[in-house]
Amino acid sequence: MTAVSLPPGGRAAALAARRARRRSAALGVLAWAAGIGFCLPALWMAVTSLHSETDAAANPPALTASLTLDGYRAFFGADGGSTPWPSLLNSLSASVLSTVLVLLLALPAAYALSIRPVRKWRDVMFFFLSTKMLPVVAGLLPVYLFAKNAGLLDNIWLLVILYTSMNLPIAVWMMQSFLADVPVSIIEAAQVDGARLPTVLARVVAPVAAPGIAATALICFIFSWNELLFARVLTGVAAQTAPVYLTGFVTSQGLFLAQLCAASVVVSLPVLAAGYAAQDKLVQGLSLGAVK
Repeated sequence: MTAVSLPPGGRAAALAARRARRRSAALGVLAWAAGIGFCLPALWMAVTSLHSETDAAANPPALTASLTLDGYRAFFGADGGSTPWPSLLNSLSASVLSTVLVLLLALPAAYALSIRPVRKWRDVMFFFLSTKMLPVVAGLLPVYLFAKNAGLLDNIWLLVILYTSMNLPIAVWMMQSFLADVPVSIIEAAQVDGARLPTVLARVVAPVAAPGIAATALICFIFSWNELLFARVLTGVAAQTAPVYLTGFVTSQGLFLAQLCAASVVVSLPVLAAGYAAQDKLVQGLSLGAVK
């Protein structure tokens, strides 16, 4: 049986194909390693939350230690301590309400800057983006004095207004790029049929730009849920949010690592749930170039 020899061109093509497969395999292994590296801290936090305080504080960590739910019981006040539900509800209320307000305000603004562009709309967009470059701590004292004089300290509605104003620029910037891809012909067809602007936005623009709206809503929700500085300074007990409540577990005395990890897992679950619920729209939105 004789071996079949390939022509020089065929050998070169086969060699190039093998090199491409090896390169693809190497990139796949690198991607898996990077993904595991990103997920490892969260997995470590989840495992630590299931250990006792003594095992969680062991150095080196006790990987084979027995699992327990004592950290979660302590976090939810099973031993007679404070309960996290008011803080979680405050964070949920402030994040959801501010996100809804941001979408209601950003959609017509992005419509005006993309489908019906105003003069020097690029300057307007860069002005919106420049407001996100201001250090948050620079505006902390004026906001605190305003809230104190207006009697809004420890008020959840103050956080709703603040989160709306903080997330509105980035929401307008993101949604403008999505609405720029909406065909103008379908908007003109709706207007010929007698649809007014609110109807056009709700029944024509919003369904077409749904992936972008979902991506924008999720990012605004995450920013609001994770915000700590304003909530720490402007709230006390009645409007305390989950991140502020979480900082109360960090003390200089005693063992708190397992309970802190349990609290971190619980506080992270709403964001993970929102991301999972909107994952299809989020992937479509980000792949269309929302974050530039």
